[in-house]
Amino acid sequence: MAGKAGDNPDSLMALCTVFCLKNLRRTMCYTGVRNRLYLRPDVFLPSEICDKLVNVYMELVHTDSNFVPQDGFFQLFFDPRSTRLTRLQLKGDFVRDKDLEAIGKQDLIELNLTSCNHLSARSLQTLSSFKHTLVSLNLFGCANIFFHKTRAPLARGEDDDEEEHLPRHAVDSDFTFQGFNRLRLLNLGNLPAEVDVEVLLKPLPALTSLDLSGVYLARPAFLAQWRDRLASLVLYNVDLSEDLISTVVQIRDFCLLICRHLDISRENQRNSKFKMTKKILTSIVRGLGSLVSLDISGHIMLDNCTMPQIEEAMGPPSIEPCKSSIYPFQELKRPLQFLGLYNTTLCNVTHIPAYKVTGSKNEDQVLNAIEAYTEYRPELAHRAINQLFDIARIQHCNQLLRALQLVIAALKCHKYDKSIQVTGSAALFYLTNTEYRNDQSVRLRRQVIEVVLNGMEQYQEVTVQRNCCLTLCNFSIPEELEFQYHRVNLLLLKILEPARQDESIQRIAVHLCNALVCQVDNDHKEAVGKMGFVKTMLNLIKKKLQDRLCDQVMEFSWSALWNITDETPDNCEMFLNCSGMDLFLECLQEFPDKQELHRNMLGLLGNVAEVKALRPQLLTSQFISVFSNLLDSKADGIEVSYNACGVLSHIMFDGPEAWTIEDPERVWVMDKMWDAIQSWDISSRRNINYRSFEPILRLLPQSISPVSQHWATWALYNLVSVYPSKYCPLLVKEGGIALLEKVIELESSHEETKDMARYKNVLMHCSPV
Repeated sequence: MAGKAGDNPDSLMALCTVFCLKNLRRTMCYTGVRNRLYLRPDVFLPSEICDKLVNVYMELVHTDSNFVPQDGFFQLFFDPRSTRLTRLQLKGDFVRDKDLEAIGKQDLIELNLTSCNHLSARSLQTLSSFKHTLVSLNLFGCANIFFHKTRAPLARGEDDDEEEHLPRHAVDSDFTFQGFNRLRLLNLGNLPAEVDVEVLLKPLPALTSLDLSGVYLARPAFLAQWRDRLASLVLYNVDLSEDLISTVVQIRDFCLLICRHLDISRENQRNSKFKMTKKILTSIVRGLGSLVSLDISGHIMLDNCTMPQIEEAMGPPSIEPCKSSIYPFQELKRPLQFLGLYNTTLCNVTHIPAYKVTGSKNEDQVLNAIEAYTEYRPELAHRAINQLFDIARIQHCNQLLRALQLVIAALKCHKYDKSIQVTGSAALFYLTNTEYRNDQSVRLRRQVIEVVLNGMEQYQEVTVQRNCCLTLCNFSIPEELEFQYHRVNLLLLKILEPARQDESIQRIAVHLCNALVCQVDNDHKEAVGKMGFVKTMLNLIKKKLQDRLCDQVMEFSWSALWNITDETPDNCEMFLNCSGMDLFLECLQEFPDKQELHRNMLGLLGNVAEVKALRPQLLTSQFISVFSNLLDSKADGIEVSYNACGVLSHIMFDGPEAWTIEDPERVWVMDKMWDAIQSWDISSRRNINYRSFEPILRLLPQSISPVSQHWATWALYNLVSVYPSKYCPLLVKEGGIALLEKVIELESSHEETKDMARYKNVLMHCSPV
């Protein structure tokens, strides 16, 4: 059977890389002087492995909250005799000057430094050590790398490597690209205006690809020095002018005939004096005969350059230039591989001569925009993801796998970008709902969960938290969240900590907490209890009592406590120690008619009563009177009465010598229990779920409290006769048949109890198949 799309397993290389990085001291390293990390002397790693180790390390630092960055990690690669680095992708504020210095002896071919804001002019000196081998260099968003930093004299013991929070001081005027003779690809996106880009680039006549996004070009004519070599030029968000366009496309003077990719797009037209015209677009097409990729996104056309709809070629949309609905593109020799028309009206025409188009007309254009702009243009990716959100919400997403993968990639890439997190998490909610679920693999859904939890960790803002919690509700809980069980519970409890949380988030978070502790093993419940789960739920109940409000949060909180105390004595004890019984009494008094609330509270107290060591704390005149009165309750069918009787059955099981109160008398309470059980319909359908019969079964073979035995037998008879397929196997598995036979043999057992326990009643439902 073919697997679902996106369900291919990770490669052995990928699995081993992650394992080694998470277990450095157990695999390839040892701890040396001053607890520093050293590579084992018998380890020699080729570039294919070293590059993977460093690049995956950076990915884990940014996306895995459980991954602990290792101080001195880059020092492991200082010696090219034992480790070889060639192609690195480094990103974000985790990268420091000392990290680059540590690998300064390596012969790097490709170095991507994206938004490494903590790099200073110290790193320029390290870059110089790579000049003989470097072919590709990306300094996009490294705003401080061309500046020296100053600081006050160090006190003894301070770390000279730490340069966080240091201000810019002066531009490094000594650095030059002189000697970078092999450099062909250079990205200086968002280079600060203080740096003279013309002077900086002058020693690089052999460049074939240049990205100057967001860079101020005072004298654009200097671009002509690459007229015979430049194959790719990116001028996104550059203030365009007639001179600049002339430099790029004028045939007689600067003839960039070999240019294959040109990007003159903008985020928007705000504050831009330049206007795109039919003439300019035509000159680009005519002047750049080798063009295969063009991006003019964000430009408003000053004059009309599209064919009237009535004159458009008949038939389905075509990519043939001769049929183009955009006049200038009719002169193309062949369809473009890529055409950026995002945030323009041109994307809405019928015939566009390009294989891949960015825009907002349809799902394909929107997905192309997310794909093209995510890494370096989050402001555009944010808009495109918002449009995908509308498609998934209102229409139907036809490219689900691609859409999910692109949104996941955007959320990973921009973990610290609030706008991306808001729109991305909203899109994920609609892309993971029931309509699309069958098309998603386990691996893909786990990736969704991981990026959602990343967003919850990073942002306490209401919209992100709500979107993330709602998205988690689209998963089978607890099954699909179990691989992140500890983490998701911590995050939800953190959401519920504030005294006054947003009502909708509070409701969703409590619902998720309740679902997470339902149907999981006791180890999970105990672990969550130690996180503060019981106390958090009781605090929510206390706040609702103060507001005199019994809503879903109140009911879910009691239900969650019922679930987390099931067969977990430690959690039951926490409930008592945190004044849970006082809140129980207050809720009964404040909300006497809330049937589901009463059922949840009594179910919880049934769990507490199952713990022998805790039962004395329930044996007070006040509590026993309350439980006895609730035997007469008709709330929620028989559930409240049934649960109250269960609590009393366990207390009675301790015998008359344990009954330390005078009022009410034990015999009077037992009579009330008999009367209550007699009043229940044996065929009642139940609003309860047992994972084990063990607490009930222990009440069977005994003569201390016949009424407790009767309650237990009634419970089993009801459950196996109404739900035989669910509960008969459980009764057989836990040895219930033999115990029921003992009930029949005991002289102290009442005849009614024996009748229910006989083969013709209970046992007939549980005969072997």
